[in-house]
Amino acid sequence: MAEIRATEISEIIKKQIAEIDLTGRFEEGGTVLSIGDGIATVYGLNDVQANELVEFSNGTKGLVLNLEEDSIGVVLLGPTGNIKEGDVVKRTKRIASIPVGDGLLGRIINTLGEPLDGKGPIEGALYDMPLERKAPGVIFRQPVKQPLQTGILAIDAMIPIGRGQRELIIGDRQTGKTTIALDTIINQRKNFEEGDPVYCIYVAVGQKGSTVAQIASTLQKYGAMDYTIIISATAADPAALQFYAPFAGAAIGEFFRDTGRHALVVFDDLSKQAVAYREVSLLLRRPPGREAYPGDIFYLHSRLLERAAKIIESDEIARKMNDLPDVLRNVVKGGGSLTALPIIETQSGDVSAYIPTNVISITDGQIFLESNLFNAGIRPAINVGISVSRVGGNAQVKAMKKVAGTLKIDQAQYRELEAFAKFGSDLDQATLAILDKGRKNVELLKQPQYSPLEVEYQIALVYVGTRGILREISIDKIKAWKVQYIDYLRHNCKPTLENLRKGELTPDDEEAIRNAALQVMKQFIN
Repeated sequence: MAEIRATEISEIIKKQIAEIDLTGRFEEGGTVLSIGDGIATVYGLNDVQANELVEFSNGTKGLVLNLEEDSIGVVLLGPTGNIKEGDVVKRTKRIASIPVGDGLLGRIINTLGEPLDGKGPIEGALYDMPLERKAPGVIFRQPVKQPLQTGILAIDAMIPIGRGQRELIIGDRQTGKTTIALDTIINQRKNFEEGDPVYCIYVAVGQKGSTVAQIASTLQKYGAMDYTIIISATAADPAALQFYAPFAGAAIGEFFRDTGRHALVVFDDLSKQAVAYREVSLLLRRPPGREAYPGDIFYLHSRLLERAAKIIESDEIARKMNDLPDVLRNVVKGGGSLTALPIIETQSGDVSAYIPTNVISITDGQIFLESNLFNAGIRPAINVGISVSRVGGNAQVKAMKKVAGTLKIDQAQYRELEAFAKFGSDLDQATLAILDKGRKNVELLKQPQYSPLEVEYQIALVYVGTRGILREISIDKIKAWKVQYIDYLRHNCKPTLENLRKGELTPDDEEAIRNAALQVMKQFIN
């Protein structure tokens, strides 16, 4: 038998070492212990982070929510059907994020930023924005003082909304909550045409797919999709996608805000988001608290809505904003804003229920819509007594602030007297005058859906209403008078309208508005 020399052995070993593939990389993998109802319990991912995306062997993504001592709880962002016990789960080392950019405008996407409208992939530069992000600190904010015109006379006159504000829209189902949000989006068309756009993000949570398609069709019809993004998480989608959809909307809004632009995000609605979050929490075996909602449900909504802000003008200070994604560092500008319009559905008008009180305490005011007013034909069905904006006149143009100062108090007083007048027949002339003025102002504030009014016409109408100029006209003719009055102003009072658009109201403008109202009124007085 031939003897193997030591030099030969060393040569063989060197050759084997040289052939070893050192390009492979270490991947931390886990194993599915149990699966069901959109929740997977996974063993083995010891270094995984909360809110990290993980990937199952069939390509389905999941989000880590629970970090237990010997396992993790993962919510699935897709169907559970093809995942079984024993499947391998890999870390992506990416915290949950959404690709954002100007290419999203005009598109319908899901919570993960994937297109749902059949128009192909999203084009243009995209930045990864985290779904969860700290709200800007006080040092990065400035007071809310720039109006966000909704085009709805009752809101812009009595419950004004400013850019950077959080204004809750609350009421029972079928009272016109979504219509207010859509009117506000449609009203931004003129800003877009004038080169000062407010980019709108509409987040549909837990709605039917057909409803989302109808909303997209309405926005398309009125030319609003040019500056709007729709995020759809329908009732058929997993609960995780539903409760993360508003966070995706906030992340897209922050992209516009942090690049020095203005954005509006509508959360329709947070009641369904709360239900989706409760479902996920119970499946993850988190103990429910008061009214069977998890204890951190308040924190869910507060950390979402606190992200709405008007950012300081200085670019340099804005770039130091906390938790700013690295990809945005070079494009950050000051002066941007993110306005939030959360929607909450109440049961039988009960604003004292758990979720409504939570969101009321987080927001800067609420627009309360009442079923009785809606059924009586008063639309928008705004209850003036309960509705409030904590920003108030700071978010109004100067001329509107001047003419609308007493309107809210007048209407609240009218509502009180109206209830009292039902019990008594002998009313003095002063009371009758208040009731007559109140009824006519109610008629004046009525507005059909999808027909927002420009601010100059709003100021003219509020002036006529608050100054009692409509005394001589009967209440059933006010609707027709209003249409002709706006038309008369459009054709005969252009210098006045120009001033009102700028927020100015001179004595000559007041005279022109009054004379125009009286001129049109001649046709309607018997």
